[in-house]
Amino acid sequence: MRIERRFTRRGQSPYDGMTFVKRSSEIRNPDGSTVFKLDNIDVPDQWSQLAIDILAQKYFRKAGVPQRDQKGQPLTGSDGKPVLGGERDARQVFERMAGCWTHWGKSYGYFKTAEDSEAFHDEMCCMLARQMAAPNSPQWFNTGLHYAYGLSGPAQGHYYVDPKTQEVAKASNAFEHPQPHACFIQSVEDDLVNENGIMDLWIREARLFKYGSGTGTNFSRLRGDGEGLSGGGRSSGLMSFLRIGDRAAGAIKSGGTTRRAAKMVCLDLDHPDIEEFIEWKVVEEQKVAAMVTGSKICAQRLNAVLKACHMVDGEGSIKLDLDHKTNSVLREALASARRDMVPEAYIQRMFSYAQQGFTHFVFHEYDTNWDGKAYQTVSGQNSNNSVRIPNQFFSVLEADGDWQLKRRIDGKACKTIKARDLWDRIAWAAWICADPGTQYDTTINEWHTCPGDGRINASNPCSEYMFLDDTACNLASLNLATFYTSDGQFEMEHFRHAVRLWTIALEISVLMASFPSRSIAEKSYEFRTLGLGYANMGTVLMRQGIPYDSPKALAICGAVTSIMTGESYSASAEMAAELSPFPGYAKNHDHMLRVIRNHRRAAYNVPREEYEGLTIVPAGIQPEHCPPDLLIAARRAWDHALELGTAYGYRNAQVTVIAPTGTIGLVMDCDTTGIEPDFALVKFKKLAGGGYFKIINQSLPAALSTLGYTDEQAQDIVRYCVGAQTLKNAPFINHESLRAKGFDDAALARLEGGLAQAFEIQFAFNKFTFGEEFCLNKLGFTQAQLNEANFNMLKALGFTQEEIAAANDFCCGTMTVEGAPHLKTEHLPVFDCANRCGRIGQRSIAVDAHIRMMAAAQPFISGAISKTINMPADATLEDVKAAYLLAWKSMVKAVALYRDGSKLSQPLSASTDSGKTVEAVSDVVAMAEKVAERVLVRYLAKRRPLPSRRNGYTQKAIVGGHKLYLRTGEYEDGTVGEIFLDMHKEGAAFRSLMNCFAIAISLGLQHGVPLEEFVEAFVFTRFEPNGPVKLNDRIKMSTSIIDYIFRELAVTYLDRYDLAQVKEEDLRMDSMKKDELDPECFEEEADLAALAKSSVITEHLPIRRNGVKGNGHGNGHNVSRQVEITRETLTLTEVQSAKVKGYEGDPCPECKQFTMVRNGTCLKCVSCGSTSGCS
Repeated sequence: MRIERRFTRRGQSPYDGMTFVKRSSEIRNPDGSTVFKLDNIDVPDQWSQLAIDILAQKYFRKAGVPQRDQKGQPLTGSDGKPVLGGERDARQVFERMAGCWTHWGKSYGYFKTAEDSEAFHDEMCCMLARQMAAPNSPQWFNTGLHYAYGLSGPAQGHYYVDPKTQEVAKASNAFEHPQPHACFIQSVEDDLVNENGIMDLWIREARLFKYGSGTGTNFSRLRGDGEGLSGGGRSSGLMSFLRIGDRAAGAIKSGGTTRRAAKMVCLDLDHPDIEEFIEWKVVEEQKVAAMVTGSKICAQRLNAVLKACHMVDGEGSIKLDLDHKTNSVLREALASARRDMVPEAYIQRMFSYAQQGFTHFVFHEYDTNWDGKAYQTVSGQNSNNSVRIPNQFFSVLEADGDWQLKRRIDGKACKTIKARDLWDRIAWAAWICADPGTQYDTTINEWHTCPGDGRINASNPCSEYMFLDDTACNLASLNLATFYTSDGQFEMEHFRHAVRLWTIALEISVLMASFPSRSIAEKSYEFRTLGLGYANMGTVLMRQGIPYDSPKALAICGAVTSIMTGESYSASAEMAAELSPFPGYAKNHDHMLRVIRNHRRAAYNVPREEYEGLTIVPAGIQPEHCPPDLLIAARRAWDHALELGTAYGYRNAQVTVIAPTGTIGLVMDCDTTGIEPDFALVKFKKLAGGGYFKIINQSLPAALSTLGYTDEQAQDIVRYCVGAQTLKNAPFINHESLRAKGFDDAALARLEGGLAQAFEIQFAFNKFTFGEEFCLNKLGFTQAQLNEANFNMLKALGFTQEEIAAANDFCCGTMTVEGAPHLKTEHLPVFDCANRCGRIGQRSIAVDAHIRMMAAAQPFISGAISKTINMPADATLEDVKAAYLLAWKSMVKAVALYRDGSKLSQPLSASTDSGKTVEAVSDVVAMAEKVAERVLVRYLAKRRPLPSRRNGYTQKAIVGGHKLYLRTGEYEDGTVGEIFLDMHKEGAAFRSLMNCFAIAISLGLQHGVPLEEFVEAFVFTRFEPNGPVKLNDRIKMSTSIIDYIFRELAVTYLDRYDLAQVKEEDLRMDSMKKDELDPECFEEEADLAALAKSSVITEHLPIRRNGVKGNGHGNGHNVSRQVEITRETLTLTEVQSAKVKGYEGDPCPECKQFTMVRNGTCLKCVSCGSTSGCS
């Protein structure tokens, strides 16, 4: 092969014109803790910090690399041996990969002359350094380690085909023949332990995962649950084995780096276990939700029971009280625990714990972190699941017919179900948890280049590589943005040149590679499939001011894809002319040329009837929307590819795919992956190995310039979106206000250093940024506060949520361009992303636009497209079904969709989790965050009539010496619908006023006003009478009669136990309602034991526990009402003693003595002279 130079010059360094600088890489968790750090590494100056972090953390070899001094001389230790360490220069990585490819290509005749091989090496190094292209991650991990550093190690069971003998050999060294392939498809037989059986598959998968590759398998050969075994037993079914494989995959990461095991599980739609397979992840996600919720409830309720067992007596000492009859706090804690279904065995265990002197019970709490213990406990989290759907199913679905599930042993039908029901299940599962995806089996196999050797049954994990079982594909992607000039011109010849060179590099990678099994080594040698693709299509469109969802965008996408694949097939045909076609070509000659002709027809957008052997025809390039130069180049590429292929054949059965390019896209500083639009303008990505990245779209300035905005306008828009990345001059939280809180210049400097990568400013305020000593001594925090997982330093410093939000928008931006100054409304579609951007963004790309873009590229791809169809959270089941159906009709080969929020946790998000936990901590915090003003809400509900005979309860109480009877009326479901108030020993006017008030409240409840609104409006109302509350075992103090009434209703019907006590200082007429988030307010927990001790119960009243709370308008739970009545036997009390002595038995509100006597309609204390009323 002849290699020309376009990016380098002979005799000069491939990095000529590039500056390499010393940088440091540090990756932190959101709480500020360091996950990874490496200082003084050499990288190209133009690389972003994000690209440097990816290179340093993931792709630098960490051990076994000979170290060199500053002059480039090898370092030796005291023993005379080379000093070994890790890679510290980006050029080391570029050289070992490009050098290895060049070495193997030169050794086996891929270059005409030494000058050609040298040109190839230099051009590849230059493209890597300039971020013009990048190979898949396993190349970065593994390629060139033996070639460059002489690394060797024990063989891992790999095989390779010796290029000289063309025979399969077993590898004797783990590094000499690297594993550069990212994508594998492996077969599995219906056998347990033999070669190519089920357990053997897990071993082969482990070999791939260890070196950073992914694999997919169609498990349809395995018997279904209950099918017969040769020994007379019954099969345990497919799912039992899938769970084993999933757990095995979850334990493996490539060399301990951040790349997780990746696998695809495919299943034919007629498999007996298809229904359970479809719902597999739905059930597992529910398990995670149950574990997270249940663990928190158990921890809270059990510790409440344990705490209630320890009471404080009158002398202030702690005593053990395990009798729930006398210990009202324990009684309430037990009721709450049982109501929340805490296991009785654990509840009883708390009594034993208390008797042994323990005051805290450790119950592990789980969270929804995708890398946390909860997800690690369940299965199905390490694979993508897809169902293989033939066209026959859609015909049955359209006719609303029946679909047969067939046994694997004899192929006979074992179950018949409605096709519509199965289709609904697929959509429902995808809506719930984003799996399974769909693969359109008929379409895939109609574009198969080698059907003479078998069907395509499966794909790699991301669904872009689809070929025969037991084959592999190595990927590389071109950064499209680097092939466009600053004025938007596409550099066609540079692009063609890059496609040709990377096709050669990928072909050489097949030559040098090793594989996890003999079969894969043989077939990969025989078919030599490649996976060249591109990244940054969404960025190119945005920079040119073209909306992603537009006909012009579709035409450009189709044309660029057509050029890439056509030129790659031409390069493959050139290599076939020099080195011979791939061994399987002769058998599939006619099939492959038919597929090439269909590709060419799509470029020319021919009529439907001209396509060969296709049930569904592709969407060709629309010439009226395509730039003329791209259209001409797209068509000529296929003319040339077909001409050369007809003459010489092809070196490779497939040449292109559109890969996800997630990590390598970051290394190339791509804003978008594959043909995806941007996920959001500012993103937050969690890494499997810990840490996170803040990813900011870098295309905004270029796009704004293209659209005609001035530099000043563009700066304003960008700052509105991404923020100033400093707190200097920020509102509320700035250097001046922080200095007033105790921050010195050194602390402020450390803070400013972390703001650029902070997704929100609270991430930068932590003990890791400032140091524990500073936080403890200067800021006055306690060690317990600093150790809290959800500790919010800014709130603890006294800043309100509104002040934090304002400062956050200034520093970190709104993360959207919606509402930005100067931006015209007609330009908003240019900046639309897959999801709504930031907290205030409302726009996103339509679901169908994702599918149309896939349909534009698919006719020009050898394999398929890895792309996610993003759906908003409010998408419906019908939306999911419509998307899957449109994809099939559009000739897309496979589809995966993600409805926002369908996963409990997601690695990539457009917002952080900060604040979410605060919202769910307790009802008290949620209430405290509400605005203090009364909000008038207009309810438009019809009156809900109460039953003629209804239940309820009567509660007698004495508030500030005044007796009050509260009577409730309930609906059939146990929710409250009316109240009656009866005041004794008061004047007629006040009694009538209270009756009218009760009627008004009752009418509101019956017309749909939630009880919560009344509670919010009337608790803490202050007027006399107020003070101690008697005869109520839960409410001991109130600020008024009205306050007491709604506390009682809230506790009984809303489980608002936080309202069961009032502090004495709240009785003052000048006191104000406290805000728990206000730093000037402190939290003091009422001593329930002391209050219970001081209370006097004079009536044998039933204690009511309703299974349903609320008033029937969203306040309660729709379950049957249960009432539990207990009776308490009282001993002789002071009340009874007072009555015997002739007193009324009521306590004096002033001196608390039981010496009250009748004085007209009021009571008078003979001890102190105070009265209970107006006299």
